[in-house]
Amino acid sequence: MAALKRWALTGGLILGLVWACVASASMPSWWDPSKSCFEKLGPKVNSPDAITHTSWFPPTATCDFGGGDVRNYLSTTQTVLLSITGLLVLALTAVGVVLTLKRLAGDPGPTRTPDDVDLKRRHRNHLLYGALDVLVVVAILTALNVAAIVFGEIIGGILFVIAAIAGLGALATALDRHTGPLPSTALAGRRRGAATGAIVFGVIFAATALAGQLPFFQLWTAPLAAVTYIVVVHTQWTKAAPRELNDVRSDP
Repeated sequence: MAALKRWALTGGLILGLVWACVASASMPSWWDPSKSCFEKLGPKVNSPDAITHTSWFPPTATCDFGGGDVRNYLSTTQTVLLSITGLLVLALTAVGVVLTLKRLAGDPGPTRTPDDVDLKRRHRNHLLYGALDVLVVVAILTALNVAAIVFGEIIGGILFVIAAIAGLGALATALDRHTGPLPSTALAGRRRGAATGAIVFGVIFAATALAGQLPFFQLWTAPLAAVTYIVVVHTQWTKAAPRELNDVRSDP
């Protein structure tokens, strides 16, 4: 089930981004749609700018050259093929999201105990290595964010948000599994990881919006994400079975 969840969500998001790029490339150019209309459909003479109308569901585009001269930019075949493949990709992504959410309400599994683990060192490693990983990942995401929006437009941006939250959540879950609070269950680790990923993304998204720089993330969001990660994870440690942690730390 875990493998199916990963493949369904990952495959849906990757295929979704590819679909968005193909659909966007089939539409009039977003930075100069009038020129695209004239180059593909319009008369080869100087004319007023064409008015374009586009839709993503179903993928269609029209060019209005004035005087009642309205032409379809996409052929019927293109619209039908993009619509069918888009629905299939959407279904795959939805299945992946549902399976992922189900894992956050599944069997908690056995409780992992501290045993001979140095919890202070484990806590420190969780914060340090996790913050470094988040710093690098978010720096990469800033570049992917630009590519997703430029080539995939609004659909690419939406898919980027889902992929970024899922990716940060998966990273935080993996870090929690290896260096997270103990005692704990696998379910608790997944929930902490999902919460951490969502909070980190929410903070950098809000900060970018407040700075007036949406939809493109800036490189300064990477250190902000790392600091946010440290705060969230440290809070999780302080709330995770405090009595058991104190008992272990008090052992000679």
